[in-house]
Amino acid sequence: MELVSRVALVTGAGRRIGRAIALALAARQMRVAVHYHASSSGADETVAAIRAEGREAFAFPADLSDAAAARSLPARVADHFGGVDVLINSAGIMTRATVEETTPTVWDEVMHVNLRAPFFVSQGALPYLKAAQGRIINLADVGGLEPWPRYVAHSISKAGVVMLTQALARAFAPEITVNGVAPGAVLPPDDWDEASRAHLARTTPLRRLGRPDDVTAAVLYLLESGDYVTGQTIVVDGGRLIR
Repeated sequence: MELVSRVALVTGAGRRIGRAIALALAARQMRVAVHYHASSSGADETVAAIRAEGREAFAFPADLSDAAAARSLPARVADHFGGVDVLINSAGIMTRATVEETTPTVWDEVMHVNLRAPFFVSQGALPYLKAAQGRIINLADVGGLEPWPRYVAHSISKAGVVMLTQALARAFAPEITVNGVAPGAVLPPDDWDEASRAHLARTTPLRRLGRPDDVTAAVLYLLESGDYVTGQTIVVDGGRLIR
C-alpha cells in the first residue's frame, strides 16, 4: 500500500505504543486521526508533534468501552478527513489481577476496551476500508499467546484479539487485510521498578527490552509490504515465547 496522503485512524494514540505508531505513520506522510479517551494532553502532544513535522493530524475523543462510541468513531474520522484507509486498533488497558482478584467490574473493563472495542471500531470502519482496499492492524501482545497468572483477564482478552484478527481477516477478504502485532517486553507498565525491568531484559533471549520502533517496524511492514499477508499475528518479543 502506498501510504502518502492516506488516512490512518490510530486508537489510543495519546501515549505509549499508540503514539509511536501515530508518529511513524505521519513520518510516512499519512494523515493521522489521533484517538484518545483519558489521555487528552497526550493526544494534544501527539497532534502537535505530527503538525510540527508539517503533517496533518486531528484528535478524536471517544470512550471505546461504549460499543456505540466505538462503532461511530470511524464515521467521525471519515467526516473530517474524507475516508479511512488504515485502522490501527491500539487502545488497551493492562490491569493486574489474579483469578481470585478479578471482579466482574475488572473483567468487564478489560474485555470492553481490549476486545469488544476493536471489534466495533472495525465494524464501523468496514465501509470506508472496503472502498479504500484498506488495512487493519490489531495490537495484541505476548500475554495473548502465553498465560499470565497475574494478569488473567488481560491475557484472555489479548488471546481474543488474536482470534479476532483471524475472524476479521476471513470475513473482510479479499478487499481488506487484517493482521496483528504482539509486542513482548516493550514499554513495561509505568509502575514497574528498575529491578523488574532488568529481570525482564535478562530473561529475554535477545537480552534487552524492546523499543517502540521494534513494533512500528512490524506495523509498517504489514502496511507497506504485506499485500499477501492476512490473518497473521507477528510476535515482536525478543524471543520470549521460545525461551
